[in-house]
Amino acid sequence: MASTVLINARVLDVTTGDYRSGSRVVVTDGRIADVGPNATTGGAETIDVGDRVLMPGLLDAHFHPMIASMHIGSLLDWPMTLLSQYARRALEDALARGFTTVRDPCGSDRGLARAVELGLIRGPRMFVSGRALSQTGGHGDEWPSDIGCPGHHHSPFSRIADGVDEVRKAARDELKRGADHIKIMASGGISSPTDEIWTMQYTEAEMVAAVEEARARRAYVLAHAYTAESVSRAVRAGVRSIEHGNLIDADTAALMARHRTFLVPTLVAYEKIFELGAELGMPENQRRKVVDVIDAGLDAVNLAADAGVRIGFGTDLLGPAQVHQSREFGIRAKAQESIDVIRSATVVNADLFGIADRVGLVEPGFDADLIVVDGDPLADATVLSHPGTVRLVMRAGEVMAGGL
Repeated sequence: MASTVLINARVLDVTTGDYRSGSRVVVTDGRIADVGPNATTGGAETIDVGDRVLMPGLLDAHFHPMIASMHIGSLLDWPMTLLSQYARRALEDALARGFTTVRDPCGSDRGLARAVELGLIRGPRMFVSGRALSQTGGHGDEWPSDIGCPGHHHSPFSRIADGVDEVRKAARDELKRGADHIKIMASGGISSPTDEIWTMQYTEAEMVAAVEEARARRAYVLAHAYTAESVSRAVRAGVRSIEHGNLIDADTAALMARHRTFLVPTLVAYEKIFELGAELGMPENQRRKVVDVIDAGLDAVNLAADAGVRIGFGTDLLGPAQVHQSREFGIRAKAQESIDVIRSATVVNADLFGIADRVGLVEPGFDADLIVVDGDPLADATVLSHPGTVRLVMRAGEVMAGGL
């Protein structure tokens, strides 16, 4: 059995919100075997953490490694082989920032996830959706209004499905291809050329069809939605998580809590579109829409928290802006206590992904997805957004990035 022991660690207990100083963490065959000051080590390889914080690896619930530009329409004729090479670099960079698991809501397929599993890409564990489902003229319809949608009705990242039967068939096809979840577009969005944020997309019947098909495969549906009306419709249809949700109100938050629907805010995306969108090529008719949602994001987090909604952690950055992935910690810390932001990026996302029994805690029996960081993230979660804070990254017991 391959064993490693990390010594002199301040283990962050995400459940209690405390440190366990002077701890040892024993890792055997990719899993945590023992944690504590007297954990037995035998002849294991030793890594001295040097009294730094050792905590669970981070999880990002809204990460787009395949989307290589803020101008998604410019990617429609890129070969999938080229997009996959961009994704390889994006995944490796995310892992180095401490993200040991990511969920891609649109673009990545089972092959990319398998490449990570086989070690061909040194990246985070992946949960993938294949292509997102969009109505004609919806957030996933990337073709300008003057040319319409070509006959094949899909881009590298989304596919057009109109009506209950088409939605049902498209969901079945993505699940057949290995999708872990299905993404649907329930409202307008920023990075699409022909809709506004307030646009209502997909009827409740169409959403129910996607949910039924996902549940038949023991999978689930996540919904891109901004407004209170679109979020409420998606929640009633049975989706598991709402992506973004900036324009919810108190009644919608209460509805989400009753249905135990997760909210995945992606606040850093709006900040970087506002700051960098023009420089990085996002068309003006798209980036202007960020003003509709940027100031409402923190209010939505507060409304959801007050209602008891489970709040995950996502980023939704596109192309070169992905280098700012960890900045989400700094923004979220304006609305939440540091431990709650950390929980969003660990145990809450693990619950959302369906892996809470093996990921998100530093406890015996859990996968050895671990990071070592400088500073005191319990006192100030923004330290996790500082370059160089993450000193070592271990995924499934293997040191993948950094070193001490």
